[in-house]
Amino acid sequence: MISYRPTTPADLDRVTAWTVNEPVGWIPAGRYLEELAEGMYRPEWTWIAEDGDRLVGRALWWGPKGGAHPVALDCLDVDPAVGDRTAVATELIRAALAGFTEPVQYLLKVAGGWRDDPATAAAVEWRRAAAHAAGLSREVERLQFAWTPENGVPAATGALRFAEASDEEFLAVFRQIAQGSLDAQTRTAVAAKGAEAAAREEMDFYLNAPGKREWWRLAYTPEGEVAGLAIPSATPYNVNVGYLGVVPEFRGRGYVDEVLGEITRIHAANGEQRITATTDLGNAPMAAAFQRAGYPITEIRLVFSA
Repeated sequence: MISYRPTTPADLDRVTAWTVNEPVGWIPAGRYLEELAEGMYRPEWTWIAEDGDRLVGRALWWGPKGGAHPVALDCLDVDPAVGDRTAVATELIRAALAGFTEPVQYLLKVAGGWRDDPATAAAVEWRRAAAHAAGLSREVERLQFAWTPENGVPAATGALRFAEASDEEFLAVFRQIAQGSLDAQTRTAVAAKGAEAAAREEMDFYLNAPGKREWWRLAYTPEGEVAGLAIPSATPYNVNVGYLGVVPEFRGRGYVDEVLGEITRIHAANGEQRITATTDLGNAPMAAAFQRAGYPITEIRLVFSA
């Protein structure tokens, strides 16, 4: 009979000895140990499935340094010898979710074109089935992009002017950008909480991210009207594009390229060698803007949430 539990320090050697042999993103021992020391992985957030004294499954939940709760499942794997990997993975996720008091999601990383590779498609399918069965049934496919210096720094054209602004001014623009957004997370938040609460939540997220508040800019037309915002930000691993948008009345004029260019210029001026970015598969205009700006696709992220 298979049992499920969070780990203790005594389980460390078994947890770090685990390897994933399928073509999906996973967390190797070195990264786990490094981030365990920083409190981003923790024994109580690391769940295992056991058949007697044999480890048959592993689920690594990640949270920000100093955070009280995990926010994402980073690595899920089950020994194929158990037979029904989906069933074991489902119970492994369910057991962990029962002990978490805040919303979490499962991030599954794969290469571009994954549907055309049978091995990758099969690796995704049993994990997807487990996530859905465990209650993480909302699925969004996100494209991951990355800029490096050889892709060039876009020159400012003068079509927009950028300037710092107060939190209140930024919040007003967050509210405007949420209207008609193609971003799945924004649309869901607005539908569930309303534009005001969704805008505040989005802004608070970036205020608490590792990026610097002094990087933020509002975008203005030559006539002085607010056209959008640019929020260069960071994760614990890389600087990133963070958040950008154009207000509804100025969409369709190519201003997204100007806003993205400003974010790239800010990070490049700070000497950054890699800038990451993500957008939903369904947000074709934003994906096209990233590629025009020298941000090639580097991977796909399948995001499962409740």
